[in-house]
Amino acid sequence: MIYAVDFDGVLAENAWPEIGQPIPEVIEWVKKLKADGHKLILWTCREDQKLIEAVRWCAEQGIVFDAVNDNLPELKELYGNDCRKIGADWYVDDKNLFLMGVN
Repeated sequence: MIYAVDFDGVLAENAWPEIGQPIPEVIEWVKKLKADGHKLILWTCREDQKLIEAVRWCAEQGIVFDAVNDNLPELKELYGNDCRKIGADWYVDDKNLFLMGVN
């Protein structure tokens, strides 16, 4: 499965433009997804230096993404394009965390 995971309000408390405190239960859940063989895409509105900081912060938390604000390379190859919509099976956003029993 492919999970597109938002940053602000999901992995870290929303403190835009700063990075908020970690949300441990979501971080552990995302790390378990990766350990179980799922693909992860960081799916955020952050860009430029703010995006670099978020990716670095995630790495410090032990989260490694297969793509950042982009489709997986294997999907681009499979379909022969890179559409604007991020292709995923699950989209994890602060507006739907209640579906997972978090927050």
